[in-house]
Amino acid sequence: MTEHTATSADGTAIAYTATGDGEPIVIVDGATAYRAITAEDAEISRLLADGFRVISYDRRGRGGSGDTAPYAVEREFEDLAAVIEHGGGGRPATVFAWSSGGNLALNAVQAGAVPVARLALFEPNALVDDALRPPFPDDYTERLEQAVADGRPGDAVTTFLTVAVGLPEDMVAGIRSDTEGWAVLEAIAPTLAYDARNVGDAMSGRPLAADRWNRVDVPVLVMHGADTWPVMAAGARAVAEHVPTATLQLVPGENHSADAEVLAGALRDFIRSTPGEA
Repeated sequence: MTEHTATSADGTAIAYTATGDGEPIVIVDGATAYRAITAEDAEISRLLADGFRVISYDRRGRGGSGDTAPYAVEREFEDLAAVIEHGGGGRPATVFAWSSGGNLALNAVQAGAVPVARLALFEPNALVDDALRPPFPDDYTERLEQAVADGRPGDAVTTFLTVAVGLPEDMVAGIRSDTEGWAVLEAIAPTLAYDARNVGDAMSGRPLAADRWNRVDVPVLVMHGADTWPVMAAGARAVAEHVPTATLQLVPGENHSADAEVLAGALRDFIRSTPGEA
């Protein structure tokens, strides 16, 4: 395992770890996650290092990576492209993405911005009706950005936990009482709006637009845990049904945070079943 830094197109330093040699696999985290607090990424990397070069990076504004204003979702496409170029030698990569990181990965492929051989997505975010939970309000992203701009990062975190995650306010108050853990969340508060912009209106409670991800032409595996929240399972199904090249896979015994060994096995099987340029 070695530490590296890739330079994105706007000059932002993107920190990543590379493990093993072989076909590149790049791991993209979802909201709030980065290498230092996501043990599953390091374990997946270790388990696959015998045949792959597994790259785990901190998305901009998190962990060891920098951030450069102004933000646009295209900057994160460029970050991913820089990591693939620097860490994987520019070869088309298998991208494995958690949660809202899956929305970022799909958006990047839709834009033709990254050399990707295949996508494996674990519980990407989508809400196509309001049967299981309320949709994100139209001003959700703006509320996050305004709280950060006003110097209220804790309020941005609270908005994320109550609106996006759906936690009750008394539970959030308990989380907030852990001052050390809350400070970690406040440090990455600006990136909550970054995730929201990548998710866009996929959590609006309306059917996904016909032109969303219609140019994704690589194999896509969409997974969800058998024991996950019903809304996450429904979202994964909606994405799998919408993306023309996607297949859906149920992962027995797992929830929104899945076992690294199970996921590593699923990635091996997916890559073997979809030979390409990676």
